[in-house]
Amino acid sequence: MEEVRGRVGAMEYPMKREEKVLFGLRALYQRHGYAQYKMGKFEEYDLYARNKDFLVSEGIITFTDTDGRLMALKPDVTLSIIKNTRDVEGYVQKVCYSENVYRISGSTRQFKEIMQAGLECIGDVDSYSLCEVLALASESLEMIDPDNVLELSHMGVVSALVNGLELEADGRAKALACVGEKNLDGLKKLCPGRDLDGVAALISAHGRPADVIAALRPYCATGLAKAALDELEGVTRLLNRQNVRLDFSIVNDMNYYNGIVFQGYIHGIPSAVLSGGQYDRLMQRMGRQSRAVGFAIYMDLLERLDAGARPYDVDTLLIYDEAADPAALSRAVAALVDTGVSVNAQRAAPERLKYRRLCRFEGGKIID
Repeated sequence: MEEVRGRVGAMEYPMKREEKVLFGLRALYQRHGYAQYKMGKFEEYDLYARNKDFLVSEGIITFTDTDGRLMALKPDVTLSIIKNTRDVEGYVQKVCYSENVYRISGSTRQFKEIMQAGLECIGDVDSYSLCEVLALASESLEMIDPDNVLELSHMGVVSALVNGLELEADGRAKALACVGEKNLDGLKKLCPGRDLDGVAALISAHGRPADVIAALRPYCATGLAKAALDELEGVTRLLNRQNVRLDFSIVNDMNYYNGIVFQGYIHGIPSAVLSGGQYDRLMQRMGRQSRAVGFAIYMDLLERLDAGARPYDVDTLLIYDEAADPAALSRAVAALVDTGVSVNAQRAAPERLKYRRLCRFEGGKIID
């Protein structure tokens, strides 16, 4: 990875990947008219309790405020933005953010403060707005790592083909789970004797948009299925990006999501670093009339890349002994720092510390 350095006063220091990405994302979004949105660290717990299925993590940290209200440390940004904005007819509100959320980490299964960046487009969302958000999602992935994939699905296509199986609510939920898992055998056991050709094509469909859409056309020739596939085709043509693929195993909760949903992946991380979609139904559940689309980037996942990419923790490790004069040592460290390098002065080399240069401070001098 190309090393990026920041400056504090006269000193330069290596920037972490997530720091570099945050600066770049903020500039990218603001160039497209997205205003920086700031919010508090907590909201009333009831906001999240009513929409638990929408949250990425099942855990919520709560506390009782001085006025007796049950509050929660913010586990999600989108819900807070919806709550704190209003509908304005004929207008699209474009906001971006970089906020800490508090949720259970997928890797440690413990609560963690996680930096999340992203954007929301709320209001009279049209085809242009949708394509703009998808293009920004694609550019965001490119900024993180050129080796990336943006995978799209459409809840309208998935819903129409699964509804065609004419299952009860419980069976329909299981069928959707089979689509999400690409589990054709499970679907056959769930629906013996039914025509599964359309859903089977949905499960196997993955790849470049034109190829996948052509394969699904025979099963989406009329009604809502055709309208949804037409919309997906139109959006992918306008988007026209090499990193875009279609994959209908992206199945989000239909109580909240509608239309196009998407996830972004980069090389070296097995889970999605970006997730988003159209969530008009969530807006309706929260008493709003506007349409909405947005995405979030999970910055904590980039720490895995940064840990392996940074060749060292500090420029210079300076070892000194008990006899060292503190004032002379302080001057020596300051002189090194003034040259633009970072310095860690220690009496012994710390375990696992990675450094570029090892020096000793002896007799009032720095010795390599």
